[in-house]
Amino acid sequence: MNKTTFRRSLLAASITTLLAIQAPAFADNTTGSVYGTAKAGSTVTLVNPKTGIKREVVVSADGKYNISNVQPGVYTVSSGGESHEVLVAIGTGASAYFGGGTTEVISIVGSRISSIDTSSVESTTVYMADQVELLPVGRDLTSVALLAPGTVQGDSGFGNLAAFGGSSVAENGYFLNGFDVTNTRTLLDFADLPYDAVAQQQVKTGGYGAEYGRSLGGVVAVVTKRGTNDWEFGGAVYYTPDSLRASGRDALRKEPLVHPETGDLNPYLAYRSQNQNDKFSYVVHGSGPLIEDKLFFYAMFEGKHNTTDTFSTSGETSQATTNNSPKMLLKLDWNITDEQTLEFTALRNKEELDITPYKYPDGDYTHTGEHGELDADSIRTAHSGGDIFIGKYTAALTDNFTVSALIGSMKNEIYNDPIALKGFECPRVWDSRGPSSSNLAYLGCWNTNQANIVDPEFGPDTDERLSYRFSLDWVLGDHTLRAGADIEQWESGAAGTAQTGVGFDNKYFRYFTSRGRVNGVTVPAGTEYVRTWDRGSKSANFEVENTAFFVEDSWQATDELLVYAGLRSESFVNRNADGVAFVEAENSIAPRLGLSYDLSGDSTQKLYGTWGRYYIPVAANTNIRAAGVEWFDIQYFYFEGIDPVTGVPITIGDEIGEGAFDPRTAPDPGTIAVTDLDPMHQDELIIGYQLALNEDWTAGIKLIHREVKDGMDDYCSHQPFIDWAEDNGYDQFDENTMAGCLIMNPGKDFRLKMDLNNDGNLTEVTVPNSYIGLQKYDRTYKAIELNLAKASSDDWYMDASYTWSKSEGNIEGYVNSTLEQDDAGLTQDFDHPLFQENAYGYLPNDRRHQFKFIGAYYITDELSVSANFNLSSGRPVNCNGFVPLTDDLGVDQSGLQGYSASAFFCVDENGEHQPTYRGQYGRTPWTHKLDLGLTYVPHWADDKLTLQMQVFNVLNQDRVTEYVETGDIDRADPTQNPEFLNARNFQSPRYASFTVRYNF
Repeated sequence: MNKTTFRRSLLAASITTLLAIQAPAFADNTTGSVYGTAKAGSTVTLVNPKTGIKREVVVSADGKYNISNVQPGVYTVSSGGESHEVLVAIGTGASAYFGGGTTEVISIVGSRISSIDTSSVESTTVYMADQVELLPVGRDLTSVALLAPGTVQGDSGFGNLAAFGGSSVAENGYFLNGFDVTNTRTLLDFADLPYDAVAQQQVKTGGYGAEYGRSLGGVVAVVTKRGTNDWEFGGAVYYTPDSLRASGRDALRKEPLVHPETGDLNPYLAYRSQNQNDKFSYVVHGSGPLIEDKLFFYAMFEGKHNTTDTFSTSGETSQATTNNSPKMLLKLDWNITDEQTLEFTALRNKEELDITPYKYPDGDYTHTGEHGELDADSIRTAHSGGDIFIGKYTAALTDNFTVSALIGSMKNEIYNDPIALKGFECPRVWDSRGPSSSNLAYLGCWNTNQANIVDPEFGPDTDERLSYRFSLDWVLGDHTLRAGADIEQWESGAAGTAQTGVGFDNKYFRYFTSRGRVNGVTVPAGTEYVRTWDRGSKSANFEVENTAFFVEDSWQATDELLVYAGLRSESFVNRNADGVAFVEAENSIAPRLGLSYDLSGDSTQKLYGTWGRYYIPVAANTNIRAAGVEWFDIQYFYFEGIDPVTGVPITIGDEIGEGAFDPRTAPDPGTIAVTDLDPMHQDELIIGYQLALNEDWTAGIKLIHREVKDGMDDYCSHQPFIDWAEDNGYDQFDENTMAGCLIMNPGKDFRLKMDLNNDGNLTEVTVPNSYIGLQKYDRTYKAIELNLAKASSDDWYMDASYTWSKSEGNIEGYVNSTLEQDDAGLTQDFDHPLFQENAYGYLPNDRRHQFKFIGAYYITDELSVSANFNLSSGRPVNCNGFVPLTDDLGVDQSGLQGYSASAFFCVDENGEHQPTYRGQYGRTPWTHKLDLGLTYVPHWADDKLTLQMQVFNVLNQDRVTEYVETGDIDRADPTQNPEFLNARNFQSPRYASFTVRYNF
């Protein structure tokens, strides 16, 4: 690619990205549109010179035309002897005006792209492949999405995920060539693909139309590259050497742990300084015509060799991992006629991670960076991923009427090979009888790399989706109508689990030394006792069905005013292992409204706004956790002697206090959810203004307000139902006939089915919230976004944004970042009213201030530099401890024993629980990160060769990103955590990446 071509494509990309901040309602997430004005009755012809595809429309009597469902690419638009070139991006409209109209346009070597897209209502940013390749940004969907205003990095405990507009990381939607690739089991994950195959990535941060749903956060949609009439081949090599990676920062304990046998000190809270990470990948691709102008292919293969060496915090183990898993993608495009196209996409993204563990001598905390003795009994391979197949048909039946249909399937498998390591017959045993109950000393013969074993008869965990999408587009005068259906069927198979220790009832043993009180019972200080856990689940398959129908109208009410109205009907069904529905929410109506007003009439000033309601489905994980069979039993005992081989007590003595037990039977599906459950949804209001300062510079401001309505979670307490039954004369009621947890809308009365007479017959009743005592689900997001952008000219371009935002409420959403709990929609936040005490405040994704900047500058025709900068304020810091257990809790007292230190209560120096509140301990520090890139495209290689170096976190900033927020460490013996507010996580260290790319 020569300099002129490069600048032209980059300029088109930057204009699409920086100026088309809003997307037209008449384009989906795989296509765009071309619109404009021409002489009434004339013909406008759209041609893609690389594929031969051709579309023609007759201009309406008012002089306007619109061509929808246009595949992304560069097109020539002509009418009446006049011709322009336009770049079509996904979800956006490209304009071309004929006959010397008054609308100001930016002209690029014969191209015309409207400076501000006044046909827009949605909040969308589109990133082109050329632009992403130039910028120092990670080669993955999340890293690119984080460039957009209003997005923040999610908690590292969930992996590399983004949070949009105050929503949690589990509330986004991800699409590949129009197919939803979001993992419906957890709503956290999504299907990965080789990023070099991405042609365009669309990031919707809000205000999207009725075609989209099942998301409260954002939508990330990509279209892959495709073949043309030109034969094109190439490849790339990417290398991120560990030798140029700065050392990670260790987190040191305030009070080092003492090994109970050797007396050695362990000073590490988290150890990272000698971890190693080496990444190497290569890509080869080819594309061209199988039949000229008719049938095209694009194929890509990505191979890799990624290795890591990590050394555990305890210092007694380390492991090496190797990932050589290839990815493959094939895209076929068939232009059946000029009016009909058929697309096929196949993606293979299976991952195999080879894990090789090592052991060090007992109590060795030296961390030399060298592996110890090979642990051959623990070598294993972790498998994940699978295959995706997508087919899409599009037909322009008339100039003004287009239909499209998509069918897609996705399958993932998750399992370890072997499924059980040597030592699975031995129970898990830890010894905490040291100066602090934080001490952990290994006992017995169990394998520390295997805390649980899975059901060997069931097979791997599987997730399978079958999806259908159908839409109609009809341009009728000043109205662009769109209607369609979106149906998906999901099945998740979950293998049952049990703790290690076959022959020992699969129990986990942990020894403690009392400081005077154990499980609510006063005992002599120094008393040794053992706690047992019995935790497991049964295998089963679960189904989810999500169905939606939508209709929308984009009405050009006047030459300056576009009015958008849409309606989406959502239905969600979740079934238990027997195929019986336990959640069935039908026809939840989500209206969408928007307007775009061209203030000056020449596309240089635009006022716009949207209001909409958005629903999110119930994750399949809810089926597994709520409708499946799970148990978690806890008991405390006196004991005598410890077996030196197994670590199990030789003699179990009397029980201390009362244990907590769960049933081993699946709950009746009629008891799992309230009968009037309202799906979780959010209302959003956006008002914005854009101004073209001149041909190069634009500025914008946007106000955003989001508020969750009818939030949904689970409630896991039973004493209120006992109280209600007694007050209403049901003397035979047994709380054990109820499900362990109940899916409901917090703050509302509970209309549910109960076995009131303990005779197996369910009766629908209403239990007032006055018995339950739950607060209403509360989460709001308010933001002001400012944007300043310069299109590529005079050898440079830039995009800068500032976002002021406030995210507050009593729950983060579908996950809990403080606890790193990833049970989508089943967080512990509403399990009992005690978890809601003092829970209102600033939420984990609240980053009050955020500055972002990307840009590039051409030093010479061959050499350019680029930058990516982020400056963000910190997240709130809490103190979490155990909920206080009192006699007035009734039967719930036993169940609450199983919760970790996760409520807004922390013990004081006297061991008494004291209330705390969100953000009580301030915030983590501000962080800033500068990434730089240097790109060389030499003329001596005919501009086919690219040499690139990128350095991430150039200044090697290592500020704290997370503190220890656990204030308590032992429920049975209330003790303050000496590591509370100690720094535990930091910014990732500096590293460099090198790229060699050649295309011909």
